[in-house]
Amino acid sequence: MNAARVVIVEDEFLVAIQLEDIILDCGHAVVATVPDVASVEALCEAPTVALVDLNLRDGPTGPGIARLLCERYGTRIIYVTANSGQIGEPASTAVGVVHKPFSRAAIEDAIAYALDDTLTVRRPSELQPLGNEALLLRAG
Repeated sequence: MNAARVVIVEDEFLVAIQLEDIILDCGHAVVATVPDVASVEALCEAPTVALVDLNLRDGPTGPGIARLLCERYGTRIIYVTANSGQIGEPASTAVGVVHKPFSRAAIEDAIAYALDDTLTVRRPSELQPLGNEALLLRAG
């Protein structure tokens, strides 16, 4: 598995720090932590993976941010939220939802799954599929 460039879309400081710690321990890079839509425009590097909360500093803008990252960069989306019913139309590159509160293993496994182009990594049990999951992404 190659190292990923990960963006954290989260407005709760302690949760963002916890996610950053997990990502760095896995050998991936955190390109940014963005708490709102305006911060997405400041991204200097295209993220490979995004961990996206839904309710952010500027309201329920996470789903829109996920779609923007998908369209602009082809970023693979992992929703990390307690409110998965608010996703609406998921980004086409979304691989699933990790529910809060999450475990370290759930985040590690979800990122490994999102990065697996060989289809050798099994879907982690804590990564819940979406209604219209990006099957083309998983089909290679």
